[in-house]
Amino acid sequence: MKTVVITGANTGIGLATATDFIKDGHHVIIACRNTEKAQHAKQQLESFGTGKVEIIQLDLNHLEQVNQAANQLIQKYKKIDVLINNAGMMTPELESTVDGYEKQFGVNYLGPFLWTMKLLPLIKNAEQGRVIHLASMMHLMGSIQPQHFKADQITKYNGVLSYANSKLANLLFSNILAQQLEGTNTTSNALHPGGVDSEIYRELPKYQYNLIKLFLISTSKPAALIKKIAFDPSWNKRNGDYVSLQTPAFRSRKAKDMQLAQQLYDQSIQLIQVYL
Repeated sequence: MKTVVITGANTGIGLATATDFIKDGHHVIIACRNTEKAQHAKQQLESFGTGKVEIIQLDLNHLEQVNQAANQLIQKYKKIDVLINNAGMMTPELESTVDGYEKQFGVNYLGPFLWTMKLLPLIKNAEQGRVIHLASMMHLMGSIQPQHFKADQITKYNGVLSYANSKLANLLFSNILAQQLEGTNTTSNALHPGGVDSEIYRELPKYQYNLIKLFLISTSKPAALIKKIAFDPSWNKRNGDYVSLQTPAFRSRKAKDMQLAQQLYDQSIQLIQVYL
């Protein structure tokens, strides 16, 4: 039985992935912001199989709460076999996190960055540690703009581009982490799950969602890919990869820029230093 931590596992891809692991008898920790929804997901998951389901409250919108949630796991467990950074959000409006960061940067990237760095020692304790990041082909439109990390520094907001920026940051983090993990028993890989029918589109106007829905795939497909990355022997030596469902796994020039990845990593460490 492996210990698997999945963020945002009360719905969508996270829930489908948790379902696969539970059916295989693993111990799944679902890290969710909304504990009421998480309880509902827990009941659903427990009906599927022999695996153990545990809930931890995780609000990626608030770094201190991310820190506290990570500390709870650190106190309770010696190892985590698989960490799946699945939770994310998309918003057309300029919003800020509790700490003042632009919300998509904060929730999609900086919160998961802190979460991963805190839990990394536990993942390294696993026989075959895995960090799996949900990135996106949207990263192709993204750029890294430190001057706009904070919401109050932004005068003109584009929600689509901000989402793309956060997804580029995810991919760069996966790549630099993979580089740091070379020669260890732990890997870091990223995937684009395809256009998936999940709650990420809940902020869109209904007419847009109804149109997009025609092209969306079932959450079971990315869940199967995540499971393969986590446990299939073919992934034992794959580190720093980016794979994609539906579309070719193109990486932008910026996504391949390891100097940019290192700069973002150094900047991010400074932003979360107080919690490490």
